[in-house]
Amino acid sequence: MFDWLIVGAGFAGSVLAERIATQRGESVLIVDKRPHIAGNAYDHYDAAGILVHRYGPHIFHTNAQSVFDYLSNFTSWRPYEHRVLAEVDGMLLPIPINRTTVNRLFGLELSSRDLVSWFAERAEPREEIRTSEDVVVSAIGRELYEKFFRGYTKKQWGVEPSQLDKSVTARVPTRVNDDDRYFSDAYQFMPEGGYTRMFERILAHPNIKVMLQTSFEEIRSEVSYRRLIYTGPIDEYFDFRFGKLPYRSLQFRHVTLDQPFRQPTAVVNYPQTQDYTRITEYKHLTGQEHSKTSLTYEYPSDAGDPYYPVPRPENMEIYKRYEALSLDQRNVWFVGRLATYRYYNMDQVVGQALATFRRINQSVPVADGRFLPAQIAAE
Repeated sequence: MFDWLIVGAGFAGSVLAERIATQRGESVLIVDKRPHIAGNAYDHYDAAGILVHRYGPHIFHTNAQSVFDYLSNFTSWRPYEHRVLAEVDGMLLPIPINRTTVNRLFGLELSSRDLVSWFAERAEPREEIRTSEDVVVSAIGRELYEKFFRGYTKKQWGVEPSQLDKSVTARVPTRVNDDDRYFSDAYQFMPEGGYTRMFERILAHPNIKVMLQTSFEEIRSEVSYRRLIYTGPIDEYFDFRFGKLPYRSLQFRHVTLDQPFRQPTAVVNYPQTQDYTRITEYKHLTGQEHSKTSLTYEYPSDAGDPYYPVPRPENMEIYKRYEALSLDQRNVWFVGRLATYRYYNMDQVVGQALATFRRINQSVPVADGRFLPAQIAAE
């Protein structure tokens, strides 16, 4: 009998396993369908001996000191500020769009003050910002939207930006200075030794047992446990009672080249004609020295493992019905991107897992077998 069964060995499941095992001294069985831990953050050395990310680039950044401090218990860090270029009209230009982007693209010499006016002249005001298209065209106009955002977003999500929630493009700022960093967070690092090594340390507790290549369906009636943490797709947990929730997936093409570097930054986006959305060159991320280089081409797809919930109003309506079912589950916590149908960054998932653990610690048993927050159980 295990105290806890945790489904999924990514950030949400692994952080909760560690907290429960360490802080509560309880036994945990964590299962994952894949043959490895670390979820989509899994990295490994390829045939050439280069450290690569199996499921595309994962760059750690956060403003939450509590998240950074927690993960620092399991890894040392390599400082790294992420920079991305976009191939537009045959040029490699900084993204997010900044003063350098505009001046190089249009052959201008605008100052930061000039650029504020330049954007305002081209902006198309909206009474209400609802969609991803609204976010961009209302701020910087249609021409830049068409060149940098529309094609990339349509490839990534499989629908026009005008059909997607505003949250998708709101994640990418526009700058009037020359700051070419992709993120502006206070903490920007890569785990020294890689993500998988960090996960190995997170899960290295005698109270934690890990079973890989094992699905929840295989084990849910075979193993005895008192409480469950589920980080998989919420619609799958409920046997698709209200239909399948749409997710976008990714297909990857990994290549190794007999040259030290192929591109000037870790990631180059392709928002225009190519089928792929971006190419990642991992040695920029890891700092590894090697005579060869390995890259990954990313192709968004509807088929394959679920990666990204598709943020559209009709999808959120379906999710809300599943969420209502989840609230009636006894001793079950739904955590993570897939279980809560939200597009979270890694640090946000860690923060959600730590917050969930605090709620678990504050919960008390009630007559029907559930565990409820103490203030609710007392009512």
